[in-house]
Amino acid sequence: MAESTTISNTENLMKYMKLDQRGAVLAEYIWIDGSNGIRTKTKTLSKPVKDAKELPEWNFDGSSTGQAPGDNSDVYMRPVAIYPDPFRGGDNILVMTETWDPDGTPNKFNYRHDCVRLMDANAKHEPWFGLEQEYTILSADGWPYGWPKGGYPAPQGPYYCGVGTGKVFCRDIVEAHYKACLYARIAISGINAEVMPAQWEFQVGPCEGIELGDQLWVARYILYRVAEEFGAKITIEPKPVKGDWNGTGLHTNVSTAEMRKEGGMKAIEDACKKLGERHEEHILVYGEGNAERMTGEHETAAIDRFDYGIANRGASIRIPRQCAKEGKGYFEDRRPASNADPYRITGIIMETIYGGMENLDFSKAEK
Repeated sequence: MAESTTISNTENLMKYMKLDQRGAVLAEYIWIDGSNGIRTKTKTLSKPVKDAKELPEWNFDGSSTGQAPGDNSDVYMRPVAIYPDPFRGGDNILVMTETWDPDGTPNKFNYRHDCVRLMDANAKHEPWFGLEQEYTILSADGWPYGWPKGGYPAPQGPYYCGVGTGKVFCRDIVEAHYKACLYARIAISGINAEVMPAQWEFQVGPCEGIELGDQLWVARYILYRVAEEFGAKITIEPKPVKGDWNGTGLHTNVSTAEMRKEGGMKAIEDACKKLGERHEEHILVYGEGNAERMTGEHETAAIDRFDYGIANRGASIRIPRQCAKEGKGYFEDRRPASNADPYRITGIIMETIYGGMENLDFSKAEK
């Protein structure tokens, strides 16, 4: 268990969680704020719903989330996807939403809207994405969980996919998150301990098109909520500990119909070449603080260069050896930082490979 100053009386809480809701349904509306963080609020519904289209729009105070000025603060949430709620159970749901301004235009931090446009325009290519979300578990004092107070553990080596006390930390949080994601019907495809102690990874996908971004954001929300109950903090900073320690990334696996068919290696290589031509534009939207992580060490490429190679974890793009052997499959973009927005990652990849659209440029740091 993580140390915490937060009092959580789970046994007492469960008495109330078991109470009959008298037919009402609780919908947890989730949105992305102006600093790439997650916010939520709960709405009571009169009956169960099966589709996001059945849900009403709602609003929040955008001046308190960095999304609107105080003199025109209403920002609206439009439901786009629903998932079973693993915390409340029953017919209760988690609701992923887009943020919109009162004039009917997407809020400037609503990157999902443009991503949907690109995915719909390129649906014939059947893009599949799988993202590997790395993160670090911290104690209440902000230091990696299990590390000596104010000090450091033994050097990296025994921790990656490790087993046993002293090699892994807070497995209880990781397992709880895994099961909660499965309950919520998130396409979580695996977990593993990472190279730095207290650093973990979960994978979401493969998912087609916009679905990947929705599911990854909801999986992040679930992770933060689970950690609350264990008194721990989650950070997705790209370099949570300075020095000779691995950073955290959001490796992005990409496959299209052309890449998956016989002879698909040519499509993979063509995509890699196009990605190289827009390397700087991609780095702009691949997360804050990424320069501290992408140093050319600790299984990263240098941030100021681009290359791709087979089975090379020090390259910008890695083509798995099995794909090279079969001549088809997918590639892994290893540049995105752990705190990057999956809508922006998948959006700019589609834009680079298949071309942009009018009034849309994912390389802009802000709209």
